[in-house]
Amino acid sequence: MRSRDPAVLLEAARRGDRGATGRLLSLVETGGAGGAATAALTVAASASVRRVVGLTGAPGAGKSTLADRLIGCARAEGTVGVVAVDPSSPFTGGAILGDRVRMQDHSDDPGVFIRSMATRGHLGGLSLAVPQAVRVLAAVGMDTVLIETVGVGQVEIEVAGAADTTVVVVNPGWGDDVQATKAGLLEIADVLVVNKADRPGAAAARRDLEAMLDAAAASVPALADWRPPVVLTSAADGTGVDELWAAVVEHGTRLAEHGQLARRRSDRLLEELRRTVVQRLAADLPRLAGDERYERVAAEVVAHRLDPQLAAEELVAGIGGR
Repeated sequence: MRSRDPAVLLEAARRGDRGATGRLLSLVETGGAGGAATAALTVAASASVRRVVGLTGAPGAGKSTLADRLIGCARAEGTVGVVAVDPSSPFTGGAILGDRVRMQDHSDDPGVFIRSMATRGHLGGLSLAVPQAVRVLAAVGMDTVLIETVGVGQVEIEVAGAADTTVVVVNPGWGDDVQATKAGLLEIADVLVVNKADRPGAAAARRDLEAMLDAAAASVPALADWRPPVVLTSAADGTGVDELWAAVVEHGTRLAEHGQLARRRSDRLLEELRRTVVQRLAADLPRLAGDERYERVAAEVVAHRLDPQLAAEELVAGIGGR
């Protein structure tokens, strides 16, 4: 199957052709007409996937090993697709692919499809193609999609917008609560995990997280509906992983029962729309920079007669009025 026709590839992928699935993902990753056609064919799949789970946290937290364990849990319920977002080279744009190396236990399982994708310099840790990749995996029949993101610290929060349930992983000695709050990770967590719990300080880390949730309860209304459980795990030997998966399943069930699952999925489609519009505007900037009106506005800015923000508003308004 060497076709690059998205309709042909999708039909083949649904019959189990893994190469076709890979080419569909390549189309959405590279964008262009092929990516747009693939996205159009798979848009309805965002509502059909059973669950989308995001796994995030600081570098070195053991996310990839934990993801490998969670694949086993999800596989007991059906097929599993994995999008492992890796750091990309600033020179070639290629991904390191370290996450996929750590998930080799499932490489021969026809019910598991693992794809590494590059961040391509996108600061949130997720490339713009990731939401489309999730839909592709859902469209070819994956019951659960797991997104495991590159750990990049404070900006590692976009996964919350791409998943139904967000799992945030920390380690014993993870740092003080000020740093955790600044990173924004606690605010997005649906489930909190203290991994490498066989190390000293795991119980203390759990107590710190519980205390922070207690302190936030009065000011964060969402905690009244769902308080993120704090689970101790040791991904290396599988300790606590079943408890973690049970928490993920419980959160998904709660979302569905309260009508929040459909809302979350609608919200992320709207966010994808917003980000795509921003991307298209950015792509249009080089052409805009050569425009006579741009040169006039830029001259006004340099001459201190026009504020850059007001100038940007004028230019963007001009784009919308073309």
